[in-house]
Amino acid sequence: MSQTQMVQVQSGLSSKILACMSYLGILALVPLVLNRDDDYIRFHARQGIVLWMWEVLAIYALVIPGGRLFFSLSTFLCFAFSVIGVIAVLLGRAWKFPVVGTWAESL
Repeated sequence: MSQTQMVQVQSGLSSKILACMSYLGILALVPLVLNRDDDYIRFHARQGIVLWMWEVLAIYALVIPGGRLFFSLSTFLCFAFSVIGVIAVLLGRAWKFPVVGTWAESL
């Protein structure tokens, strides 16, 4: 799947709920553990885990001089990606985020 390619996916309500959880920080681990066999949920959970790791890294950057800028930018981008991810799930789509999606494929 290319970075800009969007795929229509048929999924039930429980799949959508679990996939939405993927974009709520550490809760991304729950769908990955509960439904490891569902490719749709695994796709979103992987991206959610990468976003969560990025958020944790941004928090640690606060102890570095000048890290506040990285934290602020990261907070904004992670929030934006999370909102876009939830919207994609509600629309029943799987959209690979730039950079984050590539890292998520390696998980």
